[in-house]
Amino acid sequence: MIEAVVFDLDGVILDTEELWNEVREGLARERGGQWSDRAQADMMGMSSQEWSRYMHDVIGLGEPPEEIVREVVDRMLDRYADHLPLVDGAVEAVKRMAMRWPLGLASSANRELIDKALEVSGLVSSFRVTVSSEEVTRGKPAPDVYLEAARRLGVDPRNSAAVEDSASGIRSANAAELFVVAIPNRAFPPPEDVLRLADVVLDSIKELEPATLDARRGSSRLAP
Repeated sequence: MIEAVVFDLDGVILDTEELWNEVREGLARERGGQWSDRAQADMMGMSSQEWSRYMHDVIGLGEPPEEIVREVVDRMLDRYADHLPLVDGAVEAVKRMAMRWPLGLASSANRELIDKALEVSGLVSSFRVTVSSEEVTRGKPAPDVYLEAARRLGVDPRNSAAVEDSASGIRSANAAELFVVAIPNRAFPPPEDVLRLADVVLDSIKELEPATLDARRGSSRLAP
């Protein structure tokens, strides 16, 4: 039986995967880094410690990782101040699910960005707990952020559901043994072998309803 639902943020509630790419690529090119077509896919799901190290070691930025994080986060916050890029139907979907279950958020975004996004969107009160991958040992696709969200919610991960869009996020939630609802990111779609790890695949977050999870109550993946 599902006892809690944990949402990803970027790509599920916020349409920001391309924005992250634009901001990090812009910084890399300004500072003389060697950006590649695979950089965004490589960094999707990484914690800030991991992607800033990637930008330093692989892309070749000269600044230390902590300075790279600060610059990228500041630029993202400026973009949020201009316009918070909410996914159409996401606010309503979160509120629907919050009427039924306690909600958690398991995000690769920095704490400042999580807090600002929930404040501007009016969703602060919908989430009982929020976890940034900064606050755990490993970012996605490792299971750490989902395991921590379940721990803070006080539920067994196997009796929880995750709502994810990316390959690294789906792998993370699956590794943590949550029931996975995938809403594939249109800009960076997960490969078919990763989508097969999901228990439910939806075309849009507008399709996410309590019935999506009710229909799966008898799944063998759920703990008794």
